[in-house]
This record gives sequence, structure tokens and C-alpha cells, in this order.
Amino acid sequence: MSGPTLVIELAEPPSPGALREFRALMVGLSSHFDEKRPGFYDVNVPAERLGVEDRREADWRKQFPLVLSGNAPADEGLKALVGFHPRREDWRRPFLVYLMGPGVGDENVFEAEHADEPEVETVLGFRPTHAVNVSACCNGGIDHVATALLTAAVMDVIGGVAKAELLDGQASVVAGLPGLSGIVDDDWMALGTADFLRAWVEQPGFRLLK
Repeated sequence: MSGPTLVIELAEPPSPGALREFRALMVGLSSHFDEKRPGFYDVNVPAERLGVEDRREADWRKQFPLVLSGNAPADEGLKALVGFHPRREDWRRPFLVYLMGPGVGDENVFEAEHADEPEVETVLGFRPTHAVNVSACCNGGIDHVATALLTAAVMDVIGGVAKAELLDGQASVVAGLPGLSGIVDDDWMALGTADFLRAWVEQPGFRLLK
């Protein structure tokens, strides 16, 4: 199941030093690290390494739903399928974290995602030259929190401004948070700093748009 994605908008290409820090951060946070190309990382980041406690018990397992057969006797073959899913929940927190833009890779994706955003550029005060996508590969509540905190950690080393799509009604929740740069696209998108993401995570019912 795919999860949420946050984007870090950059005013200029990251320096070689910033790229080294970016890589070192991902290596340090990851229990699994695969570098697809410079600046593109396929990683597993345990939530605990981001300061988040996963409170589920170690043997927590999802259960298949019961057969909806009313008062009719259930087929024995179907009854045999009811029970715990044989695969345990993925605790590894898989992510794709990747720099994109001219000269680094995924240029077509970058251009498509930044083709027509004049309102965003006005709030940013610059036209992005590059961006980093932080994409979770799972969609549980803890994955949304981990995505925001991992994005903030990346911003601490490479800078930039976070761009987050908003759910209906979230504009009023984020409006007064520290580090908010602005809300655009008719209240469907927020821009802000790493501190903004960390403050937003603390709000009750926090969730990103998948």
C-alpha cells in the first residue's frame, strides 16, 4: 500500500557538502539502505529513530474479516480462511527519498510537478530548481507522522521549504502554526519550514493527504 508524500522545494541545487550530509543522514536513520543513484534512496526508517514510539505489541497481527453470511451456515472452506493474516505488520517503515531536477535525475517528473504553480512560487519567493520527494510506502497513522518527521530531518541538512497538500478542513488547523510560510491553492496546500512540520505533527488527529 502506498502512503503519503511530502515535497521539499529547493531554490538552488544542493551543494556537494549538503549532498554528503543528506546521504549520511539517510544512512544513519535507516535499518536498510539502498542508493539507486546519487540522491535517490530506498530505505527503511524505524519510527523510533525519528523519535516516535510505535506502541503496538510485537505480535500484533491483522485479522481477516469474518464471512458475512447472515444466519446461513458458512462454507467450511471459507471458515478456514478466517483468522490472522499470516504476514505480520511491516515495522520497517519503507520510504523512497529522492532528489530530482536538472542534472540529478527524474527531470521529467520534476518538470511535470512544477509546470504551473505561480501561487506557490509567489509564497516561496523563488522558482524551485530542484526538489526532494519523501514518499512513504505504507499508509498507517504512524507512517504519516514518520513522513513528516523524516522530511523535517532532511530539511535540517539541505534546507528548502516543505510543500504539503491539505485535507478538507486542515487549513484552519495549520494556519497559526510556527514556521508556516503560507496556504495556497484555495486552502488545499501549505508551505512551511521543518519547524512547521514538527508543530503540525503535534496537532490532534494529524494526518497527511495520501
